[in-house]
Amino acid sequence: MDEREGPGTTGSAGPAGDDGDTKGTVLVALGANLAIALAKVVGGLITASPALLSEAAHSVADSCNEVFLLAAIRRSKRAPDARHPFGYGKERYFWSLLAAVGIFVMGGCFSFYQGLHAMRESGEESPTGYLVGYAVLLVALIAEGASLVRAVRQMYRDAPSGARGPLAKARAIQDPALRTVLAEDATAVLGVTLALIGMGLHELTGNVVWEGGASIGIGLLLVYVAYRLGIASRDQLIGEAADPALQLEVQRFLDEQPEVDTVTKVYTMRIGMGQVLLAARVDLTEGVDSEDVEIAAVRIKAAIRERWPEIEQLFLDITDAGERDRDRAAARRRELEEQVRVADPEG
Repeated sequence: MDEREGPGTTGSAGPAGDDGDTKGTVLVALGANLAIALAKVVGGLITASPALLSEAAHSVADSCNEVFLLAAIRRSKRAPDARHPFGYGKERYFWSLLAAVGIFVMGGCFSFYQGLHAMRESGEESPTGYLVGYAVLLVALIAEGASLVRAVRQMYRDAPSGARGPLAKARAIQDPALRTVLAEDATAVLGVTLALIGMGLHELTGNVVWEGGASIGIGLLLVYVAYRLGIASRDQLIGEAADPALQLEVQRFLDEQPEVDTVTKVYTMRIGMGQVLLAARVDLTEGVDSEDVEIAAVRIKAAIRERWPEIEQLFLDITDAGERDRDRAAARRRELEEQVRVADPEG
C-alpha cells in the first residue's frame, strides 16, 4: 500500500530569512550594476575603448539577470495548486537558467564582437581620454567588490558546515539566485581587472590588440560562467537528489523503526528551495497486520516531518523485498556512507 503525505499548504522556497537575505543581495547587485552600466557606456563612448564597451555589455547583462532572479524569488513562493501540486519551487531554477543564457548572449557574445572588431582596427592607435575610462573602471571595481563582499558573507552563512574553503562553499550553495549573484560579481571583478590591464597596455604600447585581447578574455570568462550556471540549473530542473547526508540519515532512521525489516530504496528530489520530495520503499517485519501498518505509517511520517521539515512531500511504499533487493539496498547504503565520508572527512 502507499502512505502519502499530501501537498504542503505553502509554496515557501525556504526560510523567510534566507529569502530576505537573498533578495537584499540581489537588489544591491542590481543597483550597483545599473549605475555601473550607465557609467561604462558613457565612458566607453568617450574613449572608444572596446574593453570598456565590453564591460558595459557585461553590466547590462548582469542588470537584466538580476531582474530574472527577483522574479525567481517571487514566483517560486506561490502556493501549490491543482495544476502544480508540488508547488512552484522549480521556477527558481528556470529563471536562473534564463539568467545564465542572458550572460552568454548579452555579455559574452558582445564581448567577442568587440574584441574581434578591435583586432581588425589599426594596430598602432593611440587612445585618447583614457583617464575617464580608468576612473569609471576603478569606481566599478569598488562597487562590484562591495556587492561581492555582501554575497560572500551570505555564502558563508548559508553554505553547509561540511563545505570547507570558499570554492567548496560556493559549489555547495543550493540557492540558484545567490549562486548566480556570486558568479556575476566575481566575474565582474575579474572582467574589470582585465579591462584595466587591456586599456593600460593599449595606452602604453599604442597597440589596440591588447584591448581586443582583453575583450575576448572577458567574453571567454562570461561564456564559461554562463555554462557552469546553466549546467547547475539544468540539473536542478530535471530533478536533483537531496544531499547524500540527508538520504543516509533518513535511511538509518527508517531502519531503526521496529516495524521495518529492510529499506530497499530511498528516492529523493529537490522540488524547490528547502523543499524535498521523499519516496521510500520498505519491507515490513513479519506479523505486522494492516491496522498496525496504518498506525506505523502515520507515526513514521510525523517523526520524519518533525526531524526534517524540508521534506514536504512523503511517500511510503510497502513492498516485499527479495534477497537481491536487500543486497542492492546494502550496496546503496555503503555508497552513501562513502559519499558522506568524502564530503566531510572530519564529520
